[in-house]
Amino acid sequence: MKNFHPADKIQDLQYFGEFGGVNPSISDSSTYTFLSAKTMFDTFEGNADGCYLYSRHATPSNLYLAQALAAMENTEAANVTASGMGAISAVILQLCKNGDEIVASRTIYGGTYALMKNFLPRLGIKTRFVDINNLKEVEAAITPATRVIYCESVSNPLLEVANLPAISLLSKKYDLKFVVDNTFSPLMITPANHGADVVIHSLTKFINGSSDTVGGVICATQEFIDALRNVNDGACMLLGPTMDSLRAAGILKNLRTLHIRMKQHSYNAQFLAERFEQDGLRVCYPGLQSHRSYEVMRAISNSQFGYGGMLTLDAGSLVKANELMEMMQKENLGYLAVSLGFYKTLFSAPGTSTSSEIPLEEQEAMGLSDGMIRFSIGLDANIDRTYSRMKECMKHVGVGEEQGEIVM
Repeated sequence: MKNFHPADKIQDLQYFGEFGGVNPSISDSSTYTFLSAKTMFDTFEGNADGCYLYSRHATPSNLYLAQALAAMENTEAANVTASGMGAISAVILQLCKNGDEIVASRTIYGGTYALMKNFLPRLGIKTRFVDINNLKEVEAAITPATRVIYCESVSNPLLEVANLPAISLLSKKYDLKFVVDNTFSPLMITPANHGADVVIHSLTKFINGSSDTVGGVICATQEFIDALRNVNDGACMLLGPTMDSLRAAGILKNLRTLHIRMKQHSYNAQFLAERFEQDGLRVCYPGLQSHRSYEVMRAISNSQFGYGGMLTLDAGSLVKANELMEMMQKENLGYLAVSLGFYKTLFSAPGTSTSSEIPLEEQEAMGLSDGMIRFSIGLDANIDRTYSRMKECMKHVGVGEEQGEIVM
């Protein structure tokens, strides 16, 4: 959709505060009054638009943020949650019951993997993990019990890019719900434009951008969002993953600058990835032509936002990876920390952190080496200077020696 500009849709939203403020007023109430008992009853039944019942159901502040995120993802509606995992759990439990199955990408966030591998079987829900871009393998995993195909647009941590249009065709062929976690690629990829039924984000990451808030969102049809909020059987209503209104207001303000931040994250990551590759290092970045899904990324991405702020680098061993990260932190090149989307570069070894829930043998099978470092590249104003200083750290630690001398 060449005329679809997700940043413009966010910018076009207009919310004034109660007294004419340029930011909407924050609703600081857990419960709401009604002018009549009948209106309260109608609201419980879901038949009173514009009325607020109880903050676990909805608040004005949460709805403002949800509307903005739905506009960004080009869906009819959205519902914000207290965390990304809260969003993922609610969606899965709304769509699946005892005896149902999920077909999921084998390269997904460790928390999601643990939910599907270890927790959902307690509820009688089974997950079959597959190479999501091997369409024959995906189709072979589908059974009469399958209800959902689940993947990440750009996977955590291997940065595999899902062929969303092709997977969507499979989901429609078998009448399945196609659920996509788009946390790594807000604005860059719009999964709903490529056939996703439900789009999830951890708002904690790029969308909020300041590492001071945990949150999630579910973007989908109005019908599905209404079902999630249903007082009788809605997963968001009954499981209670409620976002605080103050947090929602803060994320909404940060969302207004996401388009600027994503362009800079992408520019810096592309710069570093190209230089590291020229140096002969084992670097993975969707914006490199050497990336196995480069053409897929080009085909499905909104090109004005680049290829994202995430890259991986194989330091050769966990010992070297840890030594390099510690040195880069000492040199103030970033922080040894999990998460992503911060103004400062963050780095971690995912095999022993964000993907540690995945057994070692499965990490090896999917290509997650113990020396891999996952970088969330920050908003550095002088990325050439950052590159030069990172190379000095690599030379000191000896990263790249087995691949040939790093040129200084």
